[in-house]
Amino acid sequence: MHILILGAGVVGVTSAWSLAKSGHQVTVIDRQVDVALETSYANAGQISPGYSAPWAAPGIPLKAMKWLLQDLAPLAINGKEIDTSTLSWMTKMLANCNRADYQVNKARMVRLAEYSRDCFIDIRKQLGIHYDNRAMGTTQLFRTQKQLDDAAKDIKVLQECGVAQEVLDTDGCIRHEPALKQVKQKFVGGLYLPGDETGDCFKFTNLLANECKKLGVKFLMKTDILSINRTGDEIESVTTSRGRISADAYLCALGSYSTPIMASIGMKIPVYPIKGYSLTIDIDNPELAPESTVMDETYKVAVTRLDNRIRVGGTAEIASYNKELREKKRANIEFVVNDLFPGAGDSARSEFWTGLRPMTPDGTPILGETPVSNLYLNTGHGTLGWTMSLGSAQYVTDVINQVPPAIDPEGLSMARYH
Repeated sequence: MHILILGAGVVGVTSAWSLAKSGHQVTVIDRQVDVALETSYANAGQISPGYSAPWAAPGIPLKAMKWLLQDLAPLAINGKEIDTSTLSWMTKMLANCNRADYQVNKARMVRLAEYSRDCFIDIRKQLGIHYDNRAMGTTQLFRTQKQLDDAAKDIKVLQECGVAQEVLDTDGCIRHEPALKQVKQKFVGGLYLPGDETGDCFKFTNLLANECKKLGVKFLMKTDILSINRTGDEIESVTTSRGRISADAYLCALGSYSTPIMASIGMKIPVYPIKGYSLTIDIDNPELAPESTVMDETYKVAVTRLDNRIRVGGTAEIASYNKELREKKRANIEFVVNDLFPGAGDSARSEFWTGLRPMTPDGTPILGETPVSNLYLNTGHGTLGWTMSLGSAQYVTDVINQVPPAIDPEGLSMARYH
C-alpha cells in the first residue's frame, strides 16, 4: 500500500521508518528543505517516560496565576495572539485539572512513553546509530520541601505503571549528578528516573531518514501542502506546490499545523501550539556539566547533556503560531543553567531557538484512525514528541496494518473527544 505522510519531523520520519519496515511504499512531504527543521530541531533532548505527565494537573490554575506574576516564569501568555481557538483550548485544558483526569491522562502517557523508550533500545540494536545518546536517567530536582512532599502523588502513578523511580536526598542527587555539589544549598532533594534517556532529536531524525531512504522511502522536501481533497469517506489526494499527490492512505504528522489542515476537511482536533525555547551551549568544563538530564521543578526547565553540549529547554508561551524569538524568555532558561551548573559553559555564546509544541488539552497525543477511512493521525505529543516518537510510529503502523498493537489502545485515538 502507498502511504503519504504529511510532515518530516521526528514523528513523521519515525512513522516512515516503521511503515516502510512493514512493507509499505512510503512518501513523506514537508515544506522545509530537510527533515527535523521545526519543532524537532532543538528540543530539550529528553527521552523521558518517567517524566511523562499532562500539564493539566490539580493546582495548575492557581500556580499559573502566580507564574504570570513572576519575572522568571515557566508560563507566559502573549495577549496579542489570544483568539477564540486559544480560549477554547485553554478551557478544555483547565477542565482536565483535577485528580481523577490527571491520573487517567498520566497513565495513558506513561504507557505510550515506556513502550516508545523500549523501541529506542530496539532500534539502536538494529542500526547501531549514535545520536549523542545516553541512558543515565533523569533527576527531577526539588528546591523546596513542599515539592518533594507533593512528588508522592506522581510516584504512586509511576508505581502503578511499573516505572522505576527513586526518591533522593541532597546527597543522592549529587551521587547521580556530581556537578550539583557546588550548588547543594539550592535544593532539598529529587526524584530519580533511571529508565529515562537523552539524545539529539535532530541528529537522530536525520540518521533515521537516511535509513528510510535505503528502504525506498521518498522525501519530497520544499513542498507546500495546499489542501487535502476529500470525497465522502475518503481522501482522494493532497494538493501541493508540486501538484496533486495520490496514495492509498494518508498520515497527518504535522504537529501544531495538523489542526488547520484537519479543519479544512471538517475534522476538529484540539491540538494547539505551545511555544517553547531552548539554548544549546558548548561545554567548556565537563566536570561542571550535567551527566544526563536535570529537570528543575521550580522553573520547569530541563538541562540535558548532549555529548560535548548542554541543551536547556523550557518555558510555555501561549502565543498561537507566533514564532518570534523573545529575549525575555531567553532569561528564563539561561538563569537555570547558570544557577545549577555555573562554569560549565558560556551561555552568552549559545544558540537560542524556539519551536511550537503541539499540545492536546489532556496531554495524550492523538494516534490512529479517524472518521475518514484512509486518513490517520500521529500528532499532539506536546513536549514529548521525541520521547513518544518511535512508540507512536509503531502503534500507528499496527493500526494501519489492522493488527493488535503492542499496548492498550484505550484513550489514544481522537474518539476520546467525541
